[in-house]
Amino acid sequence: MKIYKCGDEAAKLLPVSFDEWEKRAKELLAAAPFGYVYGAAGAGHTHQANVDAFQKYRLRPRICCDISKCDISTTIFGSKLPAPFLLAPIGVNTILHHDGEIAPAKAAAKSGIPYILSNVSSIPLEKVAEAMEDSVRWFQLYPPKNHDLTKSFLQRAEAAGYSAIVVTVDSTLLGWRETDLRNAYLPFLTGQGMGNYFTDPIFCSMLDKSPEKDLKKAVLTALEEGNNTCFTWKEFDFIREHTKLPVLIKGITHPDDAILALEHGVDGIIVSNHGGRQLDGAMATLDSLPLISEVIKGKIPILLDSGVRRGADVIKAIALGASAVLIGRPYAYALAVAGESGVKEVINNLIAETELQLAISGRSSIPDIDQSLVCKMR
Repeated sequence: MKIYKCGDEAAKLLPVSFDEWEKRAKELLAAAPFGYVYGAAGAGHTHQANVDAFQKYRLRPRICCDISKCDISTTIFGSKLPAPFLLAPIGVNTILHHDGEIAPAKAAAKSGIPYILSNVSSIPLEKVAEAMEDSVRWFQLYPPKNHDLTKSFLQRAEAAGYSAIVVTVDSTLLGWRETDLRNAYLPFLTGQGMGNYFTDPIFCSMLDKSPEKDLKKAVLTALEEGNNTCFTWKEFDFIREHTKLPVLIKGITHPDDAILALEHGVDGIIVSNHGGRQLDGAMATLDSLPLISEVIKGKIPILLDSGVRRGADVIKAIALGASAVLIGRPYAYALAVAGESGVKEVINNLIAETELQLAISGRSSIPDIDQSLVCKMR
């Protein structure tokens, strides 16, 4: 069991809690980019439900347990991870920090935490891969309408050493986001978040002029590809058939969809409602997790996204059936505040807090966690 001490003087100046990171990010960023990360669909009820759901469950610690050797590592798709969480795919990182996706990628690599690169990253996937060297990375795909473009993205990800594909299916069109509407803000319109599109030979062949010569047309073409409202299980099968990598589906909250996902050969499920950014009034992901875990029965990994803020949240999610969780807004705010060092600090703090929470609960490893660790409050 490690004894955690304060770091150097520079580290002491960085925030510790999620609320502090959010406050600092709001002070540093302009209203529009901050609102893009902070905002959610409609009145924000789903976003708030994601966070509140963790308070419906309370930990029930056991005492007089040997916790001298505490290990929070886990294994997913053959890769041993130092902690049961990954950095979620968040696009257009250049609106938060000039290093864009390179900063969280490097922070993740140095910590041994997998990084899921967004399809709408500002930095092309090959450059992010180069920055991460041999570290574990996954590529998130917003399925394009064009099958050749889909194949190109998949081939590029495989060639660049990404070890899994995350197909996001809950945002084939953008939700009603009042913060962005109020700020009249969509960062893609200035070319941010287009790193993978503008460097793709198939995509560029779809244009009459290069993105440099006609930015507006290039952006609108990319957005039209991403607004794939005709995406069905048949389209998912096409993706499954054209990659040798494990394929996860992100955006499931209904157990019937989880059953269908199994039937269509998914290798993993990410229970997510897009951080509350798509459908206002939807179920919290933690409330959906036990229902999905019940039908999956351990056949494939289940990851939980949306609302995770603390080590206790990580443990509660695992107790309710998750293999690991995804961290989103916490590292986005840290990126805005302190770049790579900020993201690294969030990762280090969450690792430390999760290990402490686990030990104080009377458990010494991730496999020791089961549903008996939590109880739901009435």
